Amino acid sequence: ASMSAHAMSAASASFVAPRRLSSARARRAGGSARSRRAAAPRAEASSSAMDTLLGARIVSPDGDGAIRSSVSKYYGETLSTSDDLLTSACCTPASQIPKAVRDALKAVPDEVKAKYYGCGSPTPCGIEDLRVLDLGSGSGRDCYVAAKLVGENGSVVGVDMTDEQLNVARAHVDEYCKDTLGYKDTNATFYKGTIEDLKSVTDVNGDVVMIENESVDLIISNCVINLSPDKRAVLHEAHRVLANGGEFYFSDVYCDRRLPESLRSHPILLGECLGGAMYIEDFKRLCHNTGFNDPRVLAGHAIEVKDESLAELLGEAKFYSLTYRLFKLPDGRLETLCEDYGQFAVYKGTIEGNTHAYSLDDHHRLETGKPFLVCGNTASMLGETWLGKHFEITGDRSTHYGLFDCGPSPVAGGAGG
Repeated sequence: ASMSAHAMSAASASFVAPRRLSSARARRAGGSARSRRAAAPRAEASSSAMDTLLGARIVSPDGDGAIRSSVSKYYGETLSTSDDLLTSACCTPASQIPKAVRDALKAVPDEVKAKYYGCGSPTPCGIEDLRVLDLGSGSGRDCYVAAKLVGENGSVVGVDMTDEQLNVARAHVDEYCKDTLGYKDTNATFYKGTIEDLKSVTDVNGDVVMIENESVDLIISNCVINLSPDKRAVLHEAHRVLANGGEFYFSDVYCDRRLPESLRSHPILLGECLGGAMYIEDFKRLCHNTGFNDPRVLAGHAIEVKDESLAELLGEAKFYSLTYRLFKLPDGRLETLCEDYGQFAVYKGTIEGNTHAYSLDDHHRLETGKPFLVCGNTASMLGETWLGKHFEITGDRSTHYGLFDCGPSPVAGGAGG
C-alpha cells in the first residue's frame, strides 16, 4: 500500500538505524567476521552485453576492483583540492544552489569543503525529519548540509569507499553536529563500502552494517554514479533501500552519445567523471528497467573540458551535468507515459526558500495557491511522496482522458539534441 506523506513524516521522526550484523550472523552469511571485514564489499555483477553496450558497465581486463582502485586513487591521492581538476565536470554553478543550502554551507568545516568534487546541488529543501542516505559521500560536504536541513530528528548516512575522504568526513562530524548545530546527539554517520552493495558496508570499527530495505526516505548523490563500474547495481540498491514515497535526488554527468570502450576506462577521463558518463537516453532506459519510471530532470548545465589533450581524445562528444529526480512508488503509480485523469495540484508555499513557487522539474513549476493541471504521474509525485504535505491534489484516476501533453524535458532534451 502507498505510504502517505503524513505517515512517512511520522515514520521518519524515529529513525531506525541500519542493522548491525552480529559476529555469528556475519559468519553464517559468508565466513568469519574478520574475513568479511577484510574483503571488499561487492554486489553481484550485472555482466550482460547490453549493459556494456549502453555504458551501464565499465569493463576493465582486471575487473571491477581495478576501476574502483583507479577512482579511489584519483580522489584520494591525485587530487588535493578541487583546484586540481582538469574539467568543469566536478564544479557546481552557484546559481543552482538554493539559499538554504548556501547558508548551511557557511558553517561546514573548510577541510570538508576543500575536498568537494560534486557537479550539482543534490540536496532539496523541505526535508525536515527525513532519513537521508548519500551515495559516494566523499569528504561529507552534502551530508553536513543535509544534517542541518533534516534537523535533530532526522538522520544522515554517508557511504564512500575512499579512506582519505572518509577520514576527513569523520574528523569533524561530532563537533559540527553538537557544537555548531547544537544537537544533543550526532545525526550523521559515515560508512565505508561500495554504492553497488549497501548490504555490507562497514562502520568506523570495521564491523559490517546492512542498510535495510525501505529504510531511507531520500537518497542524494553528487557526481558519483558515473564512476561506478556497475550502474544497474547502484540503481537496484537505491530502489531496495528507499521506502515507498521516497526519492533518489542526485546530480551526475551524462553524454550526448555512447562513448567507445577505450574511453570508458581511461583513468583520467574516469576520474574527471567523463569516461563513465552514460548516454542520456540509455540512462533513462536503465531507470525504467530498475523500477524508476518517469525520471525527471530538474536542472543542468554544459561541461567544459579545459585540458586540450582530453578534448582531443573526446572529439565531438558533449557532456552535461544533470540533476535527476527518481521517485519510488508502489507498482502502477508511475506509468511509462504521462496520462490524463483530469487532476490538478495546488502548492501550499510551505517549502523553505520556495514561498512563491516550487519547481518539481524543468517543466513543472507551480505557483503558490494556483491550480496546476497535472498528469497522473506528477499527481503521484507531488501527493504520494515526502512532498505530499506541501501539496493538495484534486481528482483521482477513476476516469481516463487519454495522453497528457507534458512536453519534453527542455534541459535533458536540449542536452541530448
